[in-house]
Amino acid sequence: MKIALLSPIAWRTPPTHYGPWENIASLICEGLVKKGIDVTLFATEDSITAGKLSAVCPRGYEEDSTIEPKVWECLHISEVFERADEFDLIHNNFDFLPLSYSGLVETPVLTTIHGFSSAAILPVYEKYNKNNYYVSISNSDRSDKLDYIDTVYHGINLDEFTFRKEMGDYLLFFGRMHSDKGAKEAIQIAKAFGKKLIMAGIIQDTDYFEQEIAPHLGEDIVYIGSVGPDQRNKLLGEAYALLHPIFFAEPFGLSVVESMACGTPVVAFNKGSMPELIESGKNGFIVSNIKEAVVALEKIPEISRQSCRDTVEQKFTVEKMVDNYIRVYQQIIEQNKTRK
Repeated sequence: MKIALLSPIAWRTPPTHYGPWENIASLICEGLVKKGIDVTLFATEDSITAGKLSAVCPRGYEEDSTIEPKVWECLHISEVFERADEFDLIHNNFDFLPLSYSGLVETPVLTTIHGFSSAAILPVYEKYNKNNYYVSISNSDRSDKLDYIDTVYHGINLDEFTFRKEMGDYLLFFGRMHSDKGAKEAIQIAKAFGKKLIMAGIIQDTDYFEQEIAPHLGEDIVYIGSVGPDQRNKLLGEAYALLHPIFFAEPFGLSVVESMACGTPVVAFNKGSMPELIESGKNGFIVSNIKEAVVALEKIPEISRQSCRDTVEQKFTVEKMVDNYIRVYQQIIEQNKTRK
């Protein structure tokens, strides 16, 4: 089995700090290689992989402002499709744009839909629905206008997350500084509960950060920016709880699973995939508002940190994710044989 794995080029694969899609593409690639599968990763030139690397773009455009996104995305995507006949399957982790190439090649294309940025992109998915294969990353993140071959939950490398038995003494917000992620609400929850809040993540909306976050920063509300894997592991593991007061239908929520892998419970608003990740009273709490979040935080000592870790070991490991993708690959390749 020869697989072409198409990663985005906003960041390096794997990313040094932020880059959720690149992170998942890397985990899939390295997991497939460990299984003995021939994988070519299409990513930036500075990417790191145990597979074969094919690259035309030197660095991620979010990391180098001299790189024009549209130009290099065009060159990047065309590279994999011009080599399509070398592979049994193209696994697209790049969103909707590569679909417009899919009708020009005989090689089947599987697209992992990492979320819909808006309903405006749906027409592309709809156009290529019948001749492509789609995987959703949660059951909640599906459009009734599309057909899916399966749902494959994201998996994480448990070796990167240290389980800690002892409960920490601060609250953590780990995500983009954006209204969608509820950064402002995390501050309100922390103040109402009376515990220090550490905030980590990129500033995606500068105006929002300056107006809603910056005025509250001090000894009890601390913003530390975007962090790498080692600091992420420490922050998640030593927290009392992770706050995830989202205001959008979260397609998956990697930070939620990463937190539980360290043993840290999660308090999240009931949006998107949260009910598929969190079982209230077992590995955290699903709540509807700030008041309920504060009440839930009082109950955190009742949560078994081992149960949090067990959830990830049972459902959200990279090994489980890779095995599920291999099963999907085999199904697609067999179906494609019958079509010829």
